Amino acid sequence: MSSEMAAHSDNAPLFLADHVALDFLNTVMQVNGQPQDLWQSDDDVLAWLARAELATPGETVSWPAGTLLHEARRLREIIRTLVAQKKAGEKLQPEALNAFLATIPACKQLHAGETLHIVKVYVSNNPARLLAPVAELAASLLVDPHGELIRTCEHPDCTLWFYDRTKSHRRRWCSMALCGNRAKVARFRQQQK
Repeated sequence: MSSEMAAHSDNAPLFLADHVALDFLNTVMQVNGQPQDLWQSDDDVLAWLARAELATPGETVSWPAGTLLHEARRLREIIRTLVAQKKAGEKLQPEALNAFLATIPACKQLHAGETLHIVKVYVSNNPARLLAPVAELAASLLVDPHGELIRTCEHPDCTLWFYDRTKSHRRRWCSMALCGNRAKVARFRQQQK
């Protein structure tokens, strides 16, 4: 079992990237050397969106089963491709993300509660409505001038992404509790030999 799953065997997505768009990518992780997609149904995607505080827990959908799963996986690969291009210093090919963003009609509305505030309301009834915040966060990540802070875990068996928000910008592991600890144990064992 890989470092990604060693301390997290219930197959629930990990939220350790310090950026929601990268946590979205991390819903595919290595298990026994093979990629495992943690999303197998619309409910899995809805649960992830709720845990990421991008959807209301228990939200229901009114489109055919599997549609949200298909769109989430498609968006995930669009974002993964763009993040990889950014990390490689390549010119970004944003057409697919822009096309996805174009399917998301939204407007701002004034809401009166304890205080008066403006909220963004997604007015369509399609899977893109639920995935819109992730797509927008990904676009923001891609224009971030500090692209060097987008990293993958240094553990050779790990494929998780993270945004290095540490003060020294020397974060190396997806998580010290997962891969960082494994690296320390391996280093200790090597020193004992």
